[in-house]
Amino acid sequence: MRLSSPALLPAFSPLAPQNRSLAWKAAAVFLGSLFLALSSYIEVPMVPVPVTMQTFAVTLVGALYGWRLGGATIVAWLIEGALGLPVLAGGAAGFVHFMGPTGGYLFAFPVAGMVAGFLAERGWNGHRVALAFLAMLAGNALCLLLGAAWLSLMIGVSAAFTAGVLPFLIGAVLKSALAAAVLKALARGPKRAR
Repeated sequence: MRLSSPALLPAFSPLAPQNRSLAWKAAAVFLGSLFLALSSYIEVPMVPVPVTMQTFAVTLVGALYGWRLGGATIVAWLIEGALGLPVLAGGAAGFVHFMGPTGGYLFAFPVAGMVAGFLAERGWNGHRVALAFLAMLAGNALCLLLGAAWLSLMIGVSAAFTAGVLPFLIGAVLKSALAAAVLKALARGPKRAR
């Protein structure tokens, strides 16, 4: 199955990161990691993993920045958290969070953002809102899958599915729809071949 037709491929992002200077990209990494940090403060406390807006931000950064710059931005944010800056869920910080119940979700974030960015670069973006939704949903699903796999090593497969996947399914769909709507709102200009 082809992900897109090259002749019909719309510009993947209104930010056009592929055409920007190194200074612009460095500023984008800074602003993107700030956006990711702010999304971490919007949370509903749950055990063992809180509900946050992180996956919304992760997939949106990936879709807007593309898989390379998006992945680099998400990794930069995670490094900030590991080094002790209060940028993780609820202002948490420190490497200990990468070894605990949330570790799998944290390690999944760059993968999810890169998948969303990869698909956005192939036309699954704001110009095609249904495909944008599927790209965002794929990123959310990867987070849940990888996070639950890690969690299952601590509490078992069944408990990990019950505590680390089921409570987040509706949120994953809603956050994917919101991210796709944001992409649609930001998309402007005619479709063009790349």
